[in-house]
Amino acid sequence: MRISRIFLGNSLATDTSISFDNESAHYVRNVLRLKKGDPITVFNGQGGEFSALLTLVSKKSVTANIGKWRPVETESALSIQLAVGISRGERMDFVIQKSVELGVSHICPLITKRTVVKLTPEKCEQKHLHWSKIAQNACEQCGRDRLPEISSPVGYTDFVSTGEGLRLFLDPRSEVKLSEVQNPQQEVVLLSGPEGGFSDQERKHALSCGYTGVRLGPRILRTETAVLAGIAILQAMWGDLG
Repeated sequence: MRISRIFLGNSLATDTSISFDNESAHYVRNVLRLKKGDPITVFNGQGGEFSALLTLVSKKSVTANIGKWRPVETESALSIQLAVGISRGERMDFVIQKSVELGVSHICPLITKRTVVKLTPEKCEQKHLHWSKIAQNACEQCGRDRLPEISSPVGYTDFVSTGEGLRLFLDPRSEVKLSEVQNPQQEVVLLSGPEGGFSDQERKHALSCGYTGVRLGPRILRTETAVLAGIAILQAMWGDLG
């Protein structure tokens, strides 16, 4: 039987009892349809996980007894920061979810020249909370015990002008293949555009700021496909895939 994993943003300790917040309680009760006595796994994003046993599942509350801590470590040795142009609707949600499953450590949504999503300050906050929840759910599903950092949306120029490590941007016009890049022995920043890609000005700015353009192959990929293919190649070369 598959044991469900639940993220709880609390301090967790063996042989203690914990009450679930409303959102987690709803998920346990109405989505997973778990019952009193069912085993679960809980984690708080600080490394490792705990076995637990549900002691109460009711309309008003859900509680569990915390069991043994397990020093599980599923994080990749390769630190990948993904900076990706915001795309419309479910495409961005898909990129966030699958990037977390592939092991990125930090995701920064970018507002680029060709970003068609209009974001007010209030909308930025809503999107940030939404994407953070998607990342949390992805960690629950894929077995990660540390939550990746999800930044609030930031302007392209502000982001590209700063940062350290090996800085790459996905560029179908580049003559350099991603597989030809040398092992950096440091954090990798992977930059990818929204639908329509980067403008010529944005491309030139990235190059002037120390980014290396890399291509994935002879075909033009959709933005969500390119991002995930790029992450998978990096993890296969230097991380924990394959």
